[in-house]
Amino acid sequence: MDLVHGSGVLVIQHLQNNYREYHGFLNFMSTVGDPRNIFLVYFPLWFHLSHKVGTKMIWSAVIGDWLNLIFKWILFGQRPYWWVQETTFYHNNSAPRLEQFQITCETGPGNPSGHAMGSSCVWYVMITSVLHFTRPSPMSSFLITVDVSMCPFRFRLLRSGLWMAFWIIQISVCISRVFIATHFPDQVILGLLSGMLVAAVFDHIPSVYRASLKVYIQTDVFLFFFAVCFYLLLKVMGINLLWSVTKAKKWCANPEWIHLDTTPFAGLLRNLGSLFGLGLAVNSEMFLQSCKGKNGNKTRFKLMCVAATLTCLQLFDLMKMPTHTEVLFYILSFCKSASVPLGVVAVIPYCVHLLIGDEDRKLS
Repeated sequence: MDLVHGSGVLVIQHLQNNYREYHGFLNFMSTVGDPRNIFLVYFPLWFHLSHKVGTKMIWSAVIGDWLNLIFKWILFGQRPYWWVQETTFYHNNSAPRLEQFQITCETGPGNPSGHAMGSSCVWYVMITSVLHFTRPSPMSSFLITVDVSMCPFRFRLLRSGLWMAFWIIQISVCISRVFIATHFPDQVILGLLSGMLVAAVFDHIPSVYRASLKVYIQTDVFLFFFAVCFYLLLKVMGINLLWSVTKAKKWCANPEWIHLDTTPFAGLLRNLGSLFGLGLAVNSEMFLQSCKGKNGNKTRFKLMCVAATLTCLQLFDLMKMPTHTEVLFYILSFCKSASVPLGVVAVIPYCVHLLIGDEDRKLS
């Protein structure tokens, strides 16, 4: 692997030396690939356009990120910013210098890339969903339909444009992760392909759309105990799966760039909270009365829900949790993550439903 990592370092150096002026854009693309945006931006938008797409997005993202954690624990992937400091690949003090940035110092293992995997997963869901909605109807040549399907030529044009945009975005996200020296090129490629595979698998699991709260809880419990038992099993064998946290703290250029929310268990609890919150929301009476009620198909209702949820979530994300105690941080991370889909799916739509109902009564 030293030869692969050495080649990857050359790519990182080339990017940092020759594309420094694009740092702002690459930094932005790394933010675009941030898994947190799945829950704070993409999910609120898509759920109110299509409940099925929003539901599939959360399931794909959660299972994909959980698999990413398990793969990272198995593959023991190094990160460039600490590998160049510890490797014996270089001789005579010839180790290259890699520049670090504020978002470089992630603390989990590096392979596969979580940003690349999460981004390719959610964008694959979005692209395929748009194509599904606009796919030409078999009867479109004979009847005037009321759906959003289009003629075959326009559909092919749209399909080509969307997949081109998909690859441009994914390649940009991958390059950004390599540029900031938090991943090697092979790690982002593996993450990109893995994310697409996870999303494609969920195209064939329609049962998630009608899952009960019991199924959500059972899934959460399984994911949690599997990860914990896997961690404890390897720990008994003398393998410390948190080895990467020590390396990150040792070699990060600025200790303030180390954040608890990048640790493996923080991501695990965050995803479990999101899935539990979605299960609680879609099986709630508020969801049935609002999104599944008489206002559920109204354009005004959908637009108001999107605007309200995006605004509330951006303000909610500004809330910082205490980090002096790791256990407390993990518990609060679970609760905060659970409240996001609960608010998007049930609480905020129910408030909008009541508001529209009050307005209609006043007008009548």
